[in-house]
Amino acid sequence: MLYKRVLLKLSGESLIGENDYGIDSKMLSRYAQEINGIVESGMQIAVVIGGGNIYRGVQSEGAGFDRVQGDYMGMLATIINGMALQSALESINVPTRIQTAIRMEQITEPYIRRKAIRHLEKGRVVIFGAGTGNPYFTTDTAATLRAIEIEADVILKGTRVDGIYSADPEKNNNAVKYDTISFEEVFNKKLNVMDLTAFTLCKENKLPIKVFNMNKQGNLSRVCNGDNVGTLVNF
Repeated sequence: MLYKRVLLKLSGESLIGENDYGIDSKMLSRYAQEINGIVESGMQIAVVIGGGNIYRGVQSEGAGFDRVQGDYMGMLATIINGMALQSALESINVPTRIQTAIRMEQITEPYIRRKAIRHLEKGRVVIFGAGTGNPYFTTDTAATLRAIEIEADVILKGTRVDGIYSADPEKNNNAVKYDTISFEEVFNKKLNVMDLTAFTLCKENKLPIKVFNMNKQGNLSRVCNGDNVGTLVNF
């Protein structure tokens, strides 16, 4: 494998699958199998999942809630998704721990950096929930922060497209895909990879980002093997 330790960032919407909302059990099972393949290779993997399939904090104003309250509701949604992924992983005998930025000891561990690293060293998958524990920060930022803290080699951003393009490939047939691109080029071309806070954190801490299509079976293993899959944002 190309990496020793990675952080996999998944969107909550990726769990919807063929449903209109919520969690598709088939999609969840497939992700668990993909992650299991990485664990069996001996690589250490942590996961951050968004909560957009259940609730987004930015929806809160239209629903009559203030933004802060809505963001906390979104954090709870990420914990629901994390628990679902944990169940899927443990059903195929993959040892898993959830650590959350909001304390709820009855169902998860509180986030403790040293303990998270120890779990990874013992071959357990660690799922980080509840974002950073603070409103106004996205799960992209939470994923970046946790990746830096656990000294991950790379952030693997699993999406529904197969990399970074010069324009939205779903809207522009002439969009050009990049195999590799620098942080400076992403800034200059104003490409949408992550929110600016997360992206700047990666740049300042020299943390590469690999963007790839998580919905294509086997892609996670290919990325970790160093195959030419997706787009690498590097220096």
